[in-house]
Amino acid sequence: MDIKIPNLGDGIDSAIVISILVKQGDTVTADQTLIELETDKAVAPVPSPAAGTITSLTIKEGDTVSNGTLIGQLDSGGNVEVKQSITQEVVQPINVSAPKQVQPVAVSAQAPTINSAVSTSISIQKLAYRIGLDLRYISGTGNSGRITETDISNHINYLQSLMLNPSTESETKPKKEVALPDFSKWGVVDVEKCSPLRKKIAEKMVTAWQTVPHVTQQLDVDITNLMAMRKQYNPKYQKKGAKLTLTVFAIKAVQRALEKFPQFNASYDPNKNELIKKKYYHMGIAVDTENGLIVPVIKDVDKKSLLTLAKELTEIADKAKDRTLSVEELQGSTFTISNLGGLGVGAFTPIINTPEVAILGIGSGEFKPNKELTKMLLKMPICLSYDHRIIDGADGARFAMEVKNQFETITESEIKEIS
Repeated sequence: MDIKIPNLGDGIDSAIVISILVKQGDTVTADQTLIELETDKAVAPVPSPAAGTITSLTIKEGDTVSNGTLIGQLDSGGNVEVKQSITQEVVQPINVSAPKQVQPVAVSAQAPTINSAVSTSISIQKLAYRIGLDLRYISGTGNSGRITETDISNHINYLQSLMLNPSTESETKPKKEVALPDFSKWGVVDVEKCSPLRKKIAEKMVTAWQTVPHVTQQLDVDITNLMAMRKQYNPKYQKKGAKLTLTVFAIKAVQRALEKFPQFNASYDPNKNELIKKKYYHMGIAVDTENGLIVPVIKDVDKKSLLTLAKELTEIADKAKDRTLSVEELQGSTFTISNLGGLGVGAFTPIINTPEVAILGIGSGEFKPNKELTKMLLKMPICLSYDHRIIDGADGARFAMEVKNQFETITESEIKEIS
């Protein structure tokens, strides 16, 4: 039986083998972890497809693998029947027009947009596989964005036109980074290879900063009463296996503000000039780990109590630090929160977690006098960055004020609902 790398998840093309937990001749059980992979998001185990004996391994630590890569053979002893039922379909040939003389101005220099959610028929998938087309680079024009035979034909013509116009093709290639000088000429240096996760973070930050015009607005939130209630009820939350943190309050405050300002719970598609407003609330939480920034996601936060949110936040933060998060736990966020207050940071400028359109940063609180100068209040800075292409400054200010209001009006009754 072939042992192959399973689907790594949407947007993950490859991974690095970081550990091999079995050797040739080992007896394994079904779903036993055979190897561990480091993707650009997390460490993922590869389980055995069945019980049996490992007869060969074709990979080694440090190898780069992708979906479907053969990593070894398993003798299941006939105990497991592997069924590979393939529907027989007749794939009709597609009429692709012969390459035409292409004028330099006729071909767009813009590369096709990557479509991570491919929708098409099995016959189109088989055809694309046979001729080596990546369906993620093809925009569907059928119902609900399904890829049709005409879309395949048009894409082939597009590729042919690029071949006939090399100058256009070169324009679509990303520019190379400027080579660094040899720093060892001036002294001793240590060169450390960065992880795939760090490389992915760097690419995402550059993309977000270069393609999205950021605006950041800052406000102070009065958390005097909130922190008093947190101090009172946190021991009870801890008995339930949770921690009542400011991030928990932030999740609930942001979610309620998003319900009033749905344009912040959205994604912008510049190719179609469409704003996609999401009617679900999945909160990304930036977690600092030894390996870099990871953003796990808590789903459907509008349907969960503060206690449930506190439990899930504790769980995903621990899994992020241990790098045991599943791919599903890292996808689908509609808004992200980054809390640097625990590190003593005040106001800062968080970078939007694209394709979201906004992110909230939380800084460290400090005591400041009230307007009447009669008492000191504990004030916490919140920093809202948003995509200025589709969010105007006035709307940004209104949303930030709504988040502030939601923070300051969380009630004791909902905090103590921990039964």
